[in-house]
Amino acid sequence: MEKIKNETIENYSLNDGKTIPEIGFGTYEANEQEGIESVKFALQNGYRLLDTAARYENEAAVGKGIAQSGIAREEIMLTTKVWRDRLGYEETKKAFAESLERLNLDYVDLYLIHWPANEKNFGKNWQKANSETWRAMEELQSEGKIKSLGLSNFWPEHLEPLLQTAKIKPAVNQIEFHPGYWQPEVVDFCKQHDIRLEAWSPLAKGAVFSNKTLQGIADKYNKSVAQVSLRWIVQNGAIPIPKSTTKERVLENIDIFDFELNGEELRMISELPKMGFSGELPNEWPDVI
Repeated sequence: MEKIKNETIENYSLNDGKTIPEIGFGTYEANEQEGIESVKFALQNGYRLLDTAARYENEAAVGKGIAQSGIAREEIMLTTKVWRDRLGYEETKKAFAESLERLNLDYVDLYLIHWPANEKNFGKNWQKANSETWRAMEELQSEGKIKSLGLSNFWPEHLEPLLQTAKIKPAVNQIEFHPGYWQPEVVDFCKQHDIRLEAWSPLAKGAVFSNKTLQGIADKYNKSVAQVSLRWIVQNGAIPIPKSTTKERVLENIDIFDFELNGEELRMISELPKMGFSGELPNEWPDVI
C-alpha cells in the first residue's frame, strides 16, 4: 500500500487564528483495539485531524493510538465532544475533565457541543443550557485546556441566540453533510458568519456506493465513489471526516487531492435526491438522551 504523504493535505484558517486540516479521520463505533490501530495507522499515513466524542466511548483508545503513532502531539488536531446529557456550566466542566483523563492528554485542540439543547428537552430555558455550556468551554479555553471551540448539529435557530451571548465565536460547526443530504441553509448561515463546516457521515452510511451518477463520475476520473463524494465535500469548502478501520480504505479516503470535479459535476452531485439521511435532527432527540 502506497503511503500518502502529509504534504498533500492543506490547512484552512479558522476564525480564531488557528488552522485545521482539510480532511479528518473519524472514529465513530471503533472499538478498543481497532480504535487504537486505526488511529495509529491514520496518523502514520498523513491524517492530522482526529474526531472522537465522549458518546463514542473510545476516547481512551484514541489517546493510546496517538501515543503509539510516533507523531508529535503538536502536529495533531484532536477533537472530542460533550454529549447532550451533560449540557450546562458545571456538567460541561466535569464532562471535559473526564474526556481529558480518558484521552490521557494535557489539552484538546477542538471541543464541540455534540447536539444543541432544544425546547423539547430543556423547555423554554433551552437557550440558556447552550449558552452556559459555551461559557464553561470559553473558560476552559482561557485556561489553555482547549485550543478551539465549536459546535455540532447546530441549525441557525440554535446558532443565532448563542452568538448573541458568546464572547468567542464558534470556529466550527460539524453537521451531517454528504451527497443526498447536505443542509444548504445551515451551510449558507455558517459561511456568512465565518464558521468552518465539518461533514459527518460523508459517505451517507454507504448509500453513495450504489448511486449511478456518482459511479459515472468516479469512472471518468478513475477514482472510487467514496473519493468522488469526499472530493465534492472538499470543493464545497467543508471538511469531511470519513471513518474506516480498513487500511486500504483509510489510504483511499485521503487520496483525493490529485483531481478536481468540474462545475457541472459539482451541480449534479448537489442536486442528487435525498439518500443516506441518518434521521437525526437537533430538535427531535429520542426520549433516551
